[in-house]
Amino acid sequence: MSAKKEDRIREFAYQIWESEGKPHGQAKRHWEMATKLVEAEQSPDKAAPKRVSKAKPAAGEAAPAAPIKARASKAAPKAEAEKPALLKPAKAPAKAKPSTTPKPAAKKPKA
Repeated sequence: MSAKKEDRIREFAYQIWESEGKPHGQAKRHWEMATKLVEAEQSPDKAAPKRVSKAKPAAGEAAPAAPIKARASKAAPKAEAEKPALLKPAKAPAKAKPSTTPKPAAKKPKA
């Protein structure tokens, strides 16, 4: 293994280690991951799959209709979703609404 390749693997392994929160006992796994990345980086022919173009319809044929995709629902704003629960402002408790139904009359004790 050339010194340049080993240095590149070392850089990748270090970046992987840092991105995972610097765990102990994972050096071998990080080195193997980095080795695969460097190999893929050096031989882009094998790493990138070739694009295959779709067959075009003949001059007299109609093109097939594209499938309809469902719309994605709107997600919560990222800024709100990324805040930890402790940093979100606390909501005021809901106030009790006055009742619109009449209260029953109080019963008088029998004498």
